[in-house]
Amino acid sequence: MMGPVLRATLMKAVIVLLCFGMVAPIVIVAIASFSGDGYLKFPPESFSSQWYARFLGDQRWRDAILNSVVIGLMTSVFSTLLGFLAAYALVRAELPWRRALMSLLLTPVIVPHVVTAVAMYFLSARMGLVGVRPWIAVAHSVVAMPVVLIILQSALRTVDPALERAAMVFGCTRWGVFRRVVVPLALPGVVSAALFSFLTSFDELVISLFLAGVRAETLPVRIWNSLLLEVEPTIAAVSTLLILVTMLALGADALLRRMRGEGGALPGK
Repeated sequence: MMGPVLRATLMKAVIVLLCFGMVAPIVIVAIASFSGDGYLKFPPESFSSQWYARFLGDQRWRDAILNSVVIGLMTSVFSTLLGFLAAYALVRAELPWRRALMSLLLTPVIVPHVVTAVAMYFLSARMGLVGVRPWIAVAHSVVAMPVVLIILQSALRTVDPALERAAMVFGCTRWGVFRRVVVPLALPGVVSAALFSFLTSFDELVISLFLAGVRAETLPVRIWNSLLLEVEPTIAAVSTLLILVTMLALGADALLRRMRGEGGALPGK
């Protein structure tokens, strides 16, 4: 039989190989983005930052970034606001069909995005909403809501209901309790949910392909269209920046959680 030391060594080796397999494509794309060649090649024969300059100097790419950021911010606001209210109701209220309601709200995770995208497209085409950025944000909020809901439910369960009852005993209204007790205590979870909903929208391709049209082409759609027409190192530069944005968002979330752990439940304490 295999000894515990050998078993632990093999387990570590498997973990290292899996991590290497996941990180290697990211490293390859990042290196290829600095290629000095005129086409996408790995390893590159020379290095240059020309593709980043071309990316930032192209009006189409800049418009795509702006659309993605604007739609992502609107999605973050929509999904976080609605998700917070839904999570608070599911955590605090004694609902008879709580499990069924929770399953319904998590349905977008189970249903393939292409099904959601096709349904949204037919609805949008009838209402003339294809290419309208607020409507695309609403569609993105549908797929971002489950992530927001799970994060905020976990955050709200850490809020002691006794604090809410104590505030009401001392004359605070329900809105005051919600604004001055619940929201500040759950604020780290709210920020995490907002970050992840923004990333969900920023990386969404399938729904954007159906709803963006020409007027609101997002960055993933622009990458897709560029891949169909030509494969150039500019795409590697854009992909590297997308990876960087994701890493910064995850780093901010980790820093927030660490600050919450060191400072307790109340932010700033």
